[in-house]
Amino acid sequence: MIIRFGLSAFVVPVILFALAGTLHYWQGWLYWAVLILPMLAAVGYLLRADPQLLERRMKSHEKEPEQRTIILLGSAVFVADFLAIAIDLRMHGLNQVPPSLVLAADAAVFLGYGLIFWVFKENSYASRTIEVVKGQKVITSGPYSIIRHPMYLGFLVMYLLTPIALGSWWAVPVFALYIPILVWRIYSEEKVLLRDLPGYNEYCQKRRYRLLPLIW
Repeated sequence: MIIRFGLSAFVVPVILFALAGTLHYWQGWLYWAVLILPMLAAVGYLLRADPQLLERRMKSHEKEPEQRTIILLGSAVFVADFLAIAIDLRMHGLNQVPPSLVLAADAAVFLGYGLIFWVFKENSYASRTIEVVKGQKVITSGPYSIIRHPMYLGFLVMYLLTPIALGSWWAVPVFALYIPILVWRIYSEEKVLLRDLPGYNEYCQKRRYRLLPLIW
């Protein structure tokens, strides 16, 4: 676990500065800090408070064939997204997005991670893969009292604001291509939960909205 998160702290800036082609990229430095420092703090907290959750978050192999397809397609879009940022930065420069909007986007990324951390505190079963484990129960407290998939909302906020935080307008619509993939993942996940998790059908009847309150 230390190796994985330590490598993340090192690899992320390498990718960011490779995208920009320079170390003089304050948007990349700020994004790295906003992304990595809260992550390290959350990992430190969970190592003490809920190491079982961290073990679940370390899993990467999906048991459901449909989810494996979704992950493969999502990975392809992820690569395309950051290639779009690289092309945009090389073609149009590093300063096309006003600093105020870059800072606002970084603040939104931080808030998105805050929502994900809130999910971790409420739901020890928030695995990285789609599965139902022995003893798992439906969580209805915290953000789950509002929507059924709050962790995906936090991730979506982080993901969609990333190109702006990194100073790219052109990559924004490319990042938006991930939205239908996430919707597909949610539908697929709910099929598994309705099939395998007792009480989830009743929870869905009480909490109508999956991702966005009053919308969907």
